[in-house]
Amino acid sequence: MANRRCFQTLTRCLQSIRTLTPISESLAPYTAPALNQTLAATSPNYIFANKFNAYQRAAVPARSFCSRHTDSDDDEEDDYDSGEEEEDYSENEENSSNLSAEEKEKEANEIGYTVLGPLQISDRVFKLYEPVFAVVQIGSHQFKVSNGDTIYTERLKHCDVNDKLVLNKVLMLGSLTQTIIGRPILPEAAVHAVVEEHALDAKVIIFKKKRRKNYRRTKGHRQELTKLRITDIQGIEKQENTMPLPPTKKEKAEKKVAMEA
Repeated sequence: MANRRCFQTLTRCLQSIRTLTPISESLAPYTAPALNQTLAATSPNYIFANKFNAYQRAAVPARSFCSRHTDSDDDEEDDYDSGEEEEDYSENEENSSNLSAEEKEKEANEIGYTVLGPLQISDRVFKLYEPVFAVVQIGSHQFKVSNGDTIYTERLKHCDVNDKLVLNKVLMLGSLTQTIIGRPILPEAAVHAVVEEHALDAKVIIFKKKRRKNYRRTKGHRQELTKLRITDIQGIEKQENTMPLPPTKKEKAEKKVAMEA
């Protein structure tokens, strides 16, 4: 009520200044219809009244339960981050495509392998098991492998499926009779492999939360992998394979007939 009385007094003062009427007359009691007619007649005062009411409504603070860190800001940050990742990925693809053959070979040697070329039908690279093992380094990971083993590494660049590789960074070789340790690498040793597949690892969930901040983010990641089949290990003396070969169908049939007789 006090605010309304103050507002009425202000409007009367403004009207008296505009129409040059004495203030005593303008301070006389007004009825509601007279006040409405006066506001409608004087448009500037009516606009001022609307603004004054809007200011009164805005002056009352609304109760809010949201945190300072709004969702809109988070969405903008996420969009910005995803845009950066997409740009980085496209830049990496462009850089790899613009590299020359020598630069690709040099980069592959730094990781620890050399690409020999695609596997041909006439190539007989797969052999029987041999009691020899090797410890190789590909990138920042080390693997203990034998002939015929399968390993999964991070995605190897500049190689396709059915390409033949030579793993150059051999740290150790071992057999039944001897063991050779590199310092840190054996220069004369080599491990041959074939690229079987480029695949994706299982999804890993990344969940981030900040308590009392209304902040929760869930993302998924699938690591790119390359599947390698070890075909041969060179650089160490190998014993002859004494393992018996599996019997053929003819031998199995002859053995079955002999047992029945």
